[in-house]
Amino acid sequence: MKVIVEPSSVKGTIHAPASKSAMQRGCAAALLHHGTTEIINPGMCNDDMAAIDMIQKLGATVQPVNGSLLIKSNGVRPLSAAVNCGESGLGIRMFTPLAALSDQEIMIQGTGSLVTRPMNFFDEILPRLGVSVKSNNGKLPLTVKGPLLPQDITIDGSLSSQFLTGLLMAFASAAETAVTISVDNLRSKPYVNLTLEVLAHFGYDVQHVNFEQFIIHPPAKKPAEKITYTVEGDWSGASFLLVAGAIAGSATVIGLDVFSSQADRAILEALRLADAGLLFNEREVVVSQSELKAFHFDATDCPDLFPPLVALAVCCEGTTVIDGVGRLAHKESNRGLTLQEEFAKMGIIITLQDDLMLVKGGQHLKGATVQSRHDHRIAMACAVAALRADGAVTIEDAGAVNKSYPAFWQDLKKLQTTG
Repeated sequence: MKVIVEPSSVKGTIHAPASKSAMQRGCAAALLHHGTTEIINPGMCNDDMAAIDMIQKLGATVQPVNGSLLIKSNGVRPLSAAVNCGESGLGIRMFTPLAALSDQEIMIQGTGSLVTRPMNFFDEILPRLGVSVKSNNGKLPLTVKGPLLPQDITIDGSLSSQFLTGLLMAFASAAETAVTISVDNLRSKPYVNLTLEVLAHFGYDVQHVNFEQFIIHPPAKKPAEKITYTVEGDWSGASFLLVAGAIAGSATVIGLDVFSSQADRAILEALRLADAGLLFNEREVVVSQSELKAFHFDATDCPDLFPPLVALAVCCEGTTVIDGVGRLAHKESNRGLTLQEEFAKMGIIITLQDDLMLVKGGQHLKGATVQSRHDHRIAMACAVAALRADGAVTIEDAGAVNKSYPAFWQDLKKLQTTG
């Protein structure tokens, strides 16, 4: 699929897509819940659909009702010997420990770039919890057989906080006495905080000490039979729309929680540092174009912001410095190199220096043909930057946006045509 983005100004209001981070965690918690869960404002991107498919194969029933999802479960009781996480990094890292709660052997598969990502964590940790594990030299497919038995354990949190999320979910469901997960070098603490919020919403008791020790207690009381969980708007997807407003006119995004635990809410701070016009309240965020200046931003805990930050930085006067490049190697593409190479086609100089990305702004953005590398965020970043190019930008493999934001192209067009 190819999409051509013409240079243009933007103006309009868009409702933020549903957060896939919250949606997938809500699905996992609904699977563990013995009872009924109603998920309001469910997401329907590819990663969300993979999560829905997995919980059904692991024992839940899912029924659409008036725009919501009604999920019934009695915990992990697999109906299939194999599940597929699609291309979802969170999916593989969160659902593997949940599948391991069962005493049945389960094969966990994935597609696309997920099959190349390292999963050595499970080879090392799960056997210490009573789970037999087979992998393809630390990569997919994985085969696990439990049941997982929670116990005090220490893990490395430097590669991804998603491994911790999976263990917290599994421990919360299975712990019969208090157990502690100690974590060294934890990255992306805001995502862990989101996990803790979801667990608390479903009645689980998990506390932490400075994000270094997580104490999981058995629930003090039985949760309600029916739980309602509302999926909040997605700051990750909305960040591209907000940057579009900052560089090419104005954009209003509704449906975002400005007090959210989502890591990518930090886009507000980046926009402020760049001197973008910024107004927000509990109902909407409004960003408008101004004379933008280069900024210094630490994206270590929000690595998914790198692509929209690059689109913002190329329109700022001066050289922007973004910390945390080391977090980008194991995404849908090697995002640091991909951003450097694809933006170079549009005449932009990006330098990678140790853990830093330096983006030279104030340059002439050229029309070009770019390739998403099957990375949804690369496709969206190139599209937003194209609004300021001197000619059309053709984005190849543009369908990659379906992974997280299927309506992106329609929403971007709506902003362009309402100007």
